Amino acid sequence: MTDRGCSGAPDWIIEIVSPSTSSHDYVRKLNLYMDAGVKEYWIVDPAKKSVYAYHLEETKFETAAYTFQDKIKVSIYDDLWICMQEIEIPGT
Repeated sequence: MTDRGCSGAPDWIIEIVSPSTSSHDYVRKLNLYMDAGVKEYWIVDPAKKSVYAYHLEETKFETAAYTFQDKIKVSIYDDLWICMQEIEIPGT
């Protein structure tokens, strides 16, 4: 953090996919975020009722797929879980 704000890549990004930008989120942003060093990137897809969690391991993302019924461990934190059933997601 600086006086002008945050510098560098965020540790965690959650993207809500819309039908018009899905290829942009799944391909272009994934690669941009990996190159920038984002440690964790989640793609939430309301149409598919799925969450794809990407966790940066050295120079590539490891991925896991979940549904809106799952409780998901946030890999970059020791004790943080997100219960998808408790979140209201637009379009579902």
